[in-house]
Amino acid sequence: MKAHLHKIGGQAVIEGVMMRAPRVMTVAVRRPTGEIVVKADRLKLLSDRFSVLKLPFFRGTVSLFGTMLLGIRALNYSAQQALDEDEGEIGPWAMAGTVVLAFGLAIFLFLLLPLWVTRWLEGHYLWVSGRWGFNLVDGLLRLLVFFLYLIAITFMKDVRRIFQYHGAEHKTIYALESGEELTVSSARKYSPLHPRCGTSFLLIVMVLAILVFAQIPQFWPFWAKALSRIVLIPLIAGASYELLKIGDRYRDKGLFRILLIPGLFLQRLTTREPSDDQIEVALTALKEVLALQGGSGE
Repeated sequence: MKAHLHKIGGQAVIEGVMMRAPRVMTVAVRRPTGEIVVKADRLKLLSDRFSVLKLPFFRGTVSLFGTMLLGIRALNYSAQQALDEDEGEIGPWAMAGTVVLAFGLAIFLFLLLPLWVTRWLEGHYLWVSGRWGFNLVDGLLRLLVFFLYLIAITFMKDVRRIFQYHGAEHKTIYALESGEELTVSSARKYSPLHPRCGTSFLLIVMVLAILVFAQIPQFWPFWAKALSRIVLIPLIAGASYELLKIGDRYRDKGLFRILLIPGLFLQRLTTREPSDDQIEVALTALKEVLALQGGSGE
């Protein structure tokens, strides 16, 4: 498999798919009329100005924040097109506010709430005390909240359609990586589960966080533990990004195939089998991003 193909990925949006190569991004959306509209952007990379951001661990953190910003832009555009509205793009201050709100909610649900519950349990059950016991319970609670969140949103009809587009995105990436002609029939046969997926990335983050947070001194007060966990997020994200890349590179090897199973299993919650129309939208975004990138992915 050509190395540059690992640099092309995507994200499901409302009635569409966003595809991204290193320096370009496209969003393809099916409008209520049945027409597929495409928006393309060339990207200015912060790592071009600061070469240190291309180094391992740093690039993972930059990729996480960059993907969030691009994802919000893509979702904003897709919502306008899918609902046939024309209200203009979200402004920089509104985007910043959305990112801060999203991070704040994520920090509360997946960091502060499990930590508070674990502290409460520590005061009532002796087996929760101790550095490893405390952090194991805290980590399991984070995973539980994450699973319950994913299960809850699957009951929403609009979210289920986004999950179908998520599956369509994966199928088209598989077709590209296999060197096949980019058609609906060639993409249809592939799995909607892909090892290089944001869902698998989040699972790696949560598992790795158990090991990293266990190094925080047990005697620290609640506020210090909470703050230290927030500060450690970029480090954990960077390490998780590198692990995801290694796992994808060697995904056909015996040991790595086993290690990828939990992430692929979790994707069964966040992907669904897409229709041919949805695969067509994903292929439109992919072909456009390849054309803009010169077909090289470099």
